Amino acid sequence: MDIRLLSKLLYLRARWKGRDHWTTRQIEAHQARALRDLRRAAYAGSEFYRQHHAGLFDAPLSQLPPVTKADLMGHFDQAVTDPGLRLADVEGHLRNLVSSGADPGRPWRGRWWAAATAGTTGRRGIFIWNRREWATVLASYARANDWAGVPAGLTHPLRVAVVSSRTPTHQSAVVGASLRSRLVPTLRLDATSPVVEIVAELNAFEPRLLVGYASALKPLAAEQRAGRLRISPQSVVSASEVLSEHAAAEMRAAWGSAPFDVYAATETAGIASPCVFHNSHIYEDLVIVEPVDQAGLPVPAGTIGARILVTVLFSRTLPLIRYEMSDSVGIGGRGCPCGRSFALLAGIEGRIEDVLMLPGNTAQVSIHPNVFHNVLDDATIAGWQVIQEPASLRVLLAGLAASASVEQVRADVEAALKSAGVVGTDVDVRVVDAVERTALGKAPLVRGLRKRP
Repeated sequence: MDIRLLSKLLYLRARWKGRDHWTTRQIEAHQARALRDLRRAAYAGSEFYRQHHAGLFDAPLSQLPPVTKADLMGHFDQAVTDPGLRLADVEGHLRNLVSSGADPGRPWRGRWWAAATAGTTGRRGIFIWNRREWATVLASYARANDWAGVPAGLTHPLRVAVVSSRTPTHQSAVVGASLRSRLVPTLRLDATSPVVEIVAELNAFEPRLLVGYASALKPLAAEQRAGRLRISPQSVVSASEVLSEHAAAEMRAAWGSAPFDVYAATETAGIASPCVFHNSHIYEDLVIVEPVDQAGLPVPAGTIGARILVTVLFSRTLPLIRYEMSDSVGIGGRGCPCGRSFALLAGIEGRIEDVLMLPGNTAQVSIHPNVFHNVLDDATIAGWQVIQEPASLRVLLAGLAASASVEQVRADVEAALKSAGVVGTDVDVRVVDAVERTALGKAPLVRGLRKRP
């Protein structure tokens, strides 16, 4: 691991522990200062933001226009604050990581770390960080372990097994490669590998911390309960996919404690994570999260928004100010037995793209993933997936529960859709060895027409 990066990471972790005791007033004061510094840096170094916020340099955050991924990628060379950075060069670096097998944890040109989104919600996003920003990204993920009560440090190495993507351009791969050291012995496994291979490697490695996509952890929980997987992690962390209550219950039954559901994104790094009481707190000292409705207006506290606008307070190389993400998230109140004053996450319901639009009698009908959760969670052993075809839905069941049958599942799905007002949509139920995954190894529960690979 880069020594300067390690030094900065350890410094940030120690410094941030003091923030756990901040009052609401201290959090708000910090946000105001950090936002002022961020905007000053953006206006000084980014031609894009000077134009995007023209006439609004002194306006409140709520009055600034949102920024989409298309905005940033279409104006990347003008959005970055370092004139030596060009999108074409960063894309070339990422292509080289894939083709050459180079270490993604080593800084590009000696000073930059980069990662890309998969582009499943539209255009692929490219994001880049300098050394100070990247240390903050790493520290945000380390905070999740600290808040979950998983000790790690110079005298207590943390054996981590990660079951997600091994694609070198994915942020989890860059993070893992950056942290690889004697302090954090890490086993990275590809979620697309056969379960039997993953089980064998986990049994040999014996991780103290198991991290993975929810869709990868659920079948591993089944393997643990069947006795083929024999590990005793101190903590299990689900990340990068929505964790359903049913999947969390399966993991609790397998490993004796509830999993910790970490909310993060490539663009922002860590956004929120649970404390030991399993209340998820937002990292308000690092990001400002604004849930909004379809019209872009703020939603009341505790209400799940259609999407969020995030402002990353430590972003400087590629500033993110009111950056639009399609996550459906709500923010609750404050107050927790852990003593932290950071706002609580009221809920995460996935992305707006996870809602299917299906034909009804007179208009399109919105079908939330919960419609399928209610029918499919108990019907499968290792997970399910609904894939929209032009005139039908393909329902994949990774193993069939003893109490279920294909015919009954089809009838239950059809009844649920009919109750929701859907007409003219055939349902094809299939039992498969594993659900379909994206190029980054994720297995979204619902895949609409535009999300096919």
